Amino acid sequence: MKTMLSIALLAGLGYNVYAQEFGEFSLGDSQISLPVPQPEVDRAAEASIEPDPVAAKDWTVMVFLNAKNNLEEFGIGDVNEMESVGSSSKVNVIVQLGRMDGYDATNGDWKGAKIFYVKKDTDTAKIQSKVVKNIGSINMGDYKEVIKFAKWTKENYPAKKYALIIWDHGSGWEKGNPVTDKGISDDFETGNNIDTPQMGKIAAQVGDLEIMASDACLMQMAEVVYEFKDSPVKYMLGSEEIMPRNGYPYDTILGALAGNPGMDGAALSKVVVSNYIASVSKPQATHSAVDMSKAAELAPKMDEFAKAAMVAADTETIKAARDGARKFDTEDNKDLKHFADLVKEKTKDEKLKAAAEELSKFIAVGSVLTANEAKTPNANGLAVYLPEAFVDGDYNEIKLAKDTQWDEFLKWQVKIK
Repeated sequence: MKTMLSIALLAGLGYNVYAQEFGEFSLGDSQISLPVPQPEVDRAAEASIEPDPVAAKDWTVMVFLNAKNNLEEFGIGDVNEMESVGSSSKVNVIVQLGRMDGYDATNGDWKGAKIFYVKKDTDTAKIQSKVVKNIGSINMGDYKEVIKFAKWTKENYPAKKYALIIWDHGSGWEKGNPVTDKGISDDFETGNNIDTPQMGKIAAQVGDLEIMASDACLMQMAEVVYEFKDSPVKYMLGSEEIMPRNGYPYDTILGALAGNPGMDGAALSKVVVSNYIASVSKPQATHSAVDMSKAAELAPKMDEFAKAAMVAADTETIKAARDGARKFDTEDNKDLKHFADLVKEKTKDEKLKAAAEELSKFIAVGSVLTANEAKTPNANGLAVYLPEAFVDGDYNEIKLAKDTQWDEFLKWQVKIK
């Protein structure tokens, strides 16, 4: 999500990292194999605090805030930002904040994870919200912990509509552990993170969600969205590009929701997108919202394009479009609509042109996208894996590869030099 890491050393569980304002892990071609320890959960601490009974409200906003990494100070800052608005008679704001040793020593320098019922206060440096659950030591790179948090919150803070935000580093569709430019929710203490198939499991098991959002870099990809196609998520939000370390402007987003708690998921999605873009001055800013009721239609559009491209064998057009399409911080991630538009403009093959046009029209705002804003030219709201040299073997394990010939197309097009 929020900082460029050049990792000079990973030994045991120690990480030497150097941060810049934007970007993600960069390990070059190095391969890492580390043991992944599982911390003991302090069950006594977990049960030590009980939430107050709360009547159903219009919204419950749940933030799984994994600051067990070099983003800890920004996570604490975001909780303080949420406290500038806080919960209200119509809106619950619930945060699970995870911390570890070695990064930020403020706010008591406690370790482990706690769940807060976010209350309004004016202290911008100190978290003053009520702790409603002290979990203790926890692996926040485990997707099952997101499920536990969301289910517990829905049970204890019921609402008509729910939003779940996962906050941390993000690296798009790629899967695997330990933490090496893959997935979302990097836990430096355990070396774990959450991959794309596991993200799909979260949505399936948590139940109805009006919004599922990634306050993390590089997560708004066709591969990630399609993993949620059968889930009870209505709108999925994320960024094609890297995000700044302080992520969402929670003060303006929650302020808008507090002022109009009757808004639906589509309206709140637009609030998140527009307020995030307005808060970022850098040209990397991108954000979009996907209407998940239409996500299942993505696969057939991509499948038809892939088949038409391989049959047409218009290698010159495919190579030019691939190489010319908008790249993001992970250069194998390209803007899907821009790629399709470039193919449509150049190819003489009528079937390929028609397939490219259909795919482009589908991604446009008003079809599968309900909102898209970007300061980056040709960032149209949905990235896709489009490598120029090598296809990651893990790609076969995601739903999009299983349901389409996009993976065959990728293997075909990387041979074009």
